[in-house]
Amino acid sequence: MTEYVMADAATPMARDGAIKLHGPDGFEGMRRAGRLAAEILDALVPHVVPGVTTAELDDMIRGMMIAGGAVPATLGYRGYTHSCCISINHVVCHGIPGDRVLKDGDIVNIDVTPLLDGWHGDTSRMYLVGDVPLKARRLVEVTHECLMLGIEQARPGNRMGDVANAIQRHAERHRFGVVRDFCGHGLGRLFHDAPEVVHVGRPGTGPELRPGMFFTIEPMINIGRPDVKLLDDGWTAVTRDRSLSAQFEHSIGITEDGCEIFTLSPKGLHRPPYA
Repeated sequence: MTEYVMADAATPMARDGAIKLHGPDGFEGMRRAGRLAAEILDALVPHVVPGVTTAELDDMIRGMMIAGGAVPATLGYRGYTHSCCISINHVVCHGIPGDRVLKDGDIVNIDVTPLLDGWHGDTSRMYLVGDVPLKARRLVEVTHECLMLGIEQARPGNRMGDVANAIQRHAERHRFGVVRDFCGHGLGRLFHDAPEVVHVGRPGTGPELRPGMFFTIEPMINIGRPDVKLLDDGWTAVTRDRSLSAQFEHSIGITEDGCEIFTLSPKGLHRPPYA
């Protein structure tokens, strides 16, 4: 049975399996953290171009977080040594920045989480590098549609299975594979918390959505099969069949009559191509 608890300043910061329900202070904290995260992704648009290295982008992101009064939540998290994750082409998630140079035709996911005044703003967005083939562009477009269709189901009284099923049906309608091995998660003052937010499921199943819940929705959609494997670095997940993968992620809060997206682009740069 799912346990729900009211979260306030006295609530222990521990992942105990209970789903935390937040009040107005929590919503305000998440708005600030989410806006900073979205502003950073907006600011990266002119820099995600052929010839830039992923390490250079990571440095930019760390600088923008610090300038915004935040710290990178990923830096030092479980031994991770970078300020973001950058996943290119067949990398599904958790790509490690380094000396890799972006080239014409790449599709790139950049995932950032600034920790601002104790709150986590977690979001990711796809970028098209130069002249990207039509099939890859279509994958990116459908993946964003999957995210937004899932968010449409995020309202009080629905269940996590309603969110998951909306994502799964749309992706599979286009003959794409939905990754099962990774999922969204609760967040707030903790980076990863209950509930798990899967992207494949049956309507009417899973935890009930209640006002005050904070979580991410972050579908990973593959052109080919949904199967993934983890590389020897312990972080980077890739498609087993080497097919392209795309992902978008928003952090949201359930309200009395729907949900609030904390990480919407202030500039309206919701999906590429970004004008």
